[in-house]
Amino acid sequence: MDNPSGSDQFDINNSDTSDADNVRSGMERRQDKHVPPDGVERRQWNDRRKSKSSEGRERYLDMVQRERVILMEQGITRSIDQLLDMAGTPISSDDDTEVVGIRDHANGDQLRSLLPVQSWLPLSIHLIGLQEGVLKIAPLNELNTRQIDALISTANRSGLMVERVEAEVWDRAELLQTMRAVHDLSADRCEKTLASWLNDTDNGLLLNQFMRDMLAEALQMRVSDIHILQDNNATNPNWIRYRIDGDLVPIHILPSDAMARLTTLIKRDAGMNFGDRTAPKDGRFSFTWQGRVIDVRVAAGPQAQDGEKLTLRLLDRASLKGYDELFKRHEDVGNYLSQSLSPEIKGGGGLVMLSGPTGSGKTTTLYACIQYIDRRRKHVLTIEDPIEYELRYATQWQVRPGMVGGEFSDLIRAAMRHDPDYIVIGELRDSDTVETALKAAESGHTVISTVHADTALQTFERLKSLMPAERERASTFTLAQQVRAIINQRLVKTLCQGCANQGRAGDYLGEDELYMLDIDPTAIVRRRNMSGCDLCNRTGISGRTLLLDALLITLGPADRDKIYRALMQNVNDIVHEEGVIVHTRKNGLIDLVISGLVDPKSAINYLES
Repeated sequence: MDNPSGSDQFDINNSDTSDADNVRSGMERRQDKHVPPDGVERRQWNDRRKSKSSEGRERYLDMVQRERVILMEQGITRSIDQLLDMAGTPISSDDDTEVVGIRDHANGDQLRSLLPVQSWLPLSIHLIGLQEGVLKIAPLNELNTRQIDALISTANRSGLMVERVEAEVWDRAELLQTMRAVHDLSADRCEKTLASWLNDTDNGLLLNQFMRDMLAEALQMRVSDIHILQDNNATNPNWIRYRIDGDLVPIHILPSDAMARLTTLIKRDAGMNFGDRTAPKDGRFSFTWQGRVIDVRVAAGPQAQDGEKLTLRLLDRASLKGYDELFKRHEDVGNYLSQSLSPEIKGGGGLVMLSGPTGSGKTTTLYACIQYIDRRRKHVLTIEDPIEYELRYATQWQVRPGMVGGEFSDLIRAAMRHDPDYIVIGELRDSDTVETALKAAESGHTVISTVHADTALQTFERLKSLMPAERERASTFTLAQQVRAIINQRLVKTLCQGCANQGRAGDYLGEDELYMLDIDPTAIVRRRNMSGCDLCNRTGISGRTLLLDALLITLGPADRDKIYRALMQNVNDIVHEEGVIVHTRKNGLIDLVISGLVDPKSAINYLES
């Protein structure tokens, strides 16, 4: 459906009625029946995803082919697939795998990301691929029956469908070279490198190697941030901690003098003044891992007496989720939002807000929306602080606070003179930014931004609190006219499918808890195994998934006065207005519990938070 401008915007009394009804009926079906997508729906979703992904790759193919010629003339070798990946169009083929379900096709890179490193690295094997139940490997030495059975067991518990292992005979020198290239910076080496370096802390080569191995270990463990604390007080421990699935996990402990050398190296590589330990500073550097460039954003600040705290944010483009993958379990929301992300008529305008607390994945969703947009035909201009991922075929501006013309509001005003179709604002932080963002939406640009708020309804309250008091009524009217969708999100921990316990809901939950979740006592649910297994690092948790609380506003301009009155009087009245579709957090949690992805007790905690 087009996203028309003017009086034709989402008029549910006319041609948009069927679209709004489709969105609503899809939500009601999921909310009333509490059933996850069945096998047919999953296949249909896969077919649509592959079709859109293939279309996206074709969209930029001619551009990257011409770019490749220029790069080769400059001595830079990049394959077509690499350039397409950099453009944000992931490969989608018969080898694609689902998050949940049987995987019977995977290439070597996918296998290395799915299988725990401790299950295959000590075997000195090269993972080639999986096809139709046959796991192909190239072993350096012959494996015995016990090793093969353990590998098959681990693969099957990881969600793969492996019936047998088939060994290919490679030239030994070629295999060693391949293994060194593919397994370089493997996490298994990190502890050994650290031990060697601590025995000779003056050895700069070992220090550099430990830093690279530490970063590789973090990437293999799905770490989002590395926390490094350097305290000169001998009685205080100097820990390196990883944030995994939202939790900080202490991994390595170093003496204060060794930690000081490590922090100095990191700050030097990040282009920071490593002699200054008192003033907060920011920097970044990059390194190559498994053939792709990983960006690392570094923040430094003082710690106690002459100590220092470093926080490293790992920015791996490969970890960014695609639009369809992100909204896989919220397809109705994704379909509605796509109308604003791919309008056929320029000037549709409108405001899309993503909200949630820090660490809830707002930036990931923001980048997924940008990648969904056809940047070959549409001008996307982003205003960020800081720029986390570099996006091809988009204009990205870095906010520079304190500089004349460098604030969010200044850059939004300047952006409107650059003929953008979409203006993406990293965050709405103050009244001036909110005002200029609303003016940009009012002038016909599609504005996508984020704000900190706990619920979708509270997002409205947060925006109103940022409006200037003297212009509150005018700004609220503009907000009511321009808002298209409010999406509040959380990231909830998902159970390890390899070790989760299974049983009847009534055996695990009390009557009050069953009532809260609206689950039948005979329903089969999965529970967290607190002992865990080798697949989940003995935690019982493996990854996180998106949980949404969304308001989709399908009203046309003539009916938007209802939204304005609700915003001025009682924002809670918005959910009762006809034409406002509500996607509640509770129904999303019920879906995840019934699907066996979330522990019911955890779901209750998420409901109460």
